Amino acid sequence: MTFIEFKKALLDAEITLPKFCKLIKVSDKNIQSYKKKGDVPNTIAVIVTCFAEMQRQQVDYRSLIDVLELKKQTKKGGFKKKALVEVERKTPGLEVTTADSVEEKK
Repeated sequence: MTFIEFKKALLDAEITLPKFCKLIKVSDKNIQSYKKKGDVPNTIAVIVTCFAEMQRQQVDYRSLIDVLELKKQTKKGGFKKKALVEVERKTPGLEVTTADSVEEKK
C-alpha cells in the first residue's frame, strides 16, 4: 500500500493520522517516515484497511482497540547502546556494562 493509499484509507476510516497513531500506540514520526519510503508496512496497511471497512460497516473499531490496552513500545538499545560500544572499542582497558557503569577490565 502506498502512503497516498494509506492516507485515503484513513479518510475512509474517518480518523486522522495523529489519532490513528495514538490509537495503535505508534509514534506519529514513525508513520510519517513511510511517506519518504513511499509505502507503508503490510501490518499498517492491514490495520487501516480493517478500520476503513469496520467504519463502513458502522462497527466502532476504536472501542475494540481500546479494550486491548495496547502499550507504547520503546526502543531498547539504539543510539545510546551503539555509542557505549564505540567508547569501549576506543578505550582499551574499559568495559561498558550499562549506560551508567564503566569498569576497568581485569
